[in-house]
Amino acid sequence: MIAFPTLVALGLPSVIANATTTVGIWPGTLGSIWGFRREVAKIERRMLWLLVPAGLGGGAGALLLRLTSSATFDRLVPVLLLFATVLFMIQGPVQRRLRSEEAARKAGRGWFAAAIVAQAAVAVYGGYFGAGMSIVNLSILGLLGMTDIMEMNAMTSLVSFVINGVAGTLFIVSGLIDWRYIAPMVVGALAGGYGAAGAARRIGKVAIRRFVVVVGLSLAGLMAIRLIR
Repeated sequence: MIAFPTLVALGLPSVIANATTTVGIWPGTLGSIWGFRREVAKIERRMLWLLVPAGLGGGAGALLLRLTSSATFDRLVPVLLLFATVLFMIQGPVQRRLRSEEAARKAGRGWFAAAIVAQAAVAVYGGYFGAGMSIVNLSILGLLGMTDIMEMNAMTSLVSFVINGVAGTLFIVSGLIDWRYIAPMVVGALAGGYGAAGAARRIGKVAIRRFVVVVGLSLAGLMAIRLIR
């Protein structure tokens, strides 16, 4: 929600800014996976099947963005930013719900089939825009019976790695990347992906949540005003 509007403010067309953001912050998922490496080792093997629809959906979302004109995407951006902010606002209640015993019982084949379909849909959104995607992925994992929030965050990092990796590859092939901004974004994403957990503990969850919500709502409003002008 921050990197993309920043690139737009620097003068990049919205579609180019979105594609560049996907590639620039993708290495951050590597940092997150390394940070959650203990939890990754504990993930139930069947959960890894979610990476298949993640990859397919991420590719479909990237192709959809490729077919979207900058003018159309400009009109969608305020709505997408608002949607991502709302997802972040409901993260707390969602996580509390996912820790419940009821969620733990929802682990049958029917739920898994539904999760595969849901994961594909979320991956399309992730390849197309992606902000707030992890919140929805947490909900999917909760439906499959996962209750350990650390393991869920680890699995979410794996899913994001696949979605953004496939989408980013297609963006590169399509020539949608402005390479001038990639290097600093990669450095920041790697440092942030690995160090965010420790920083979050020091700053405090409440302060971080308030900051992100204010930034998200402000950016959605600013992008809307920019469109009107």
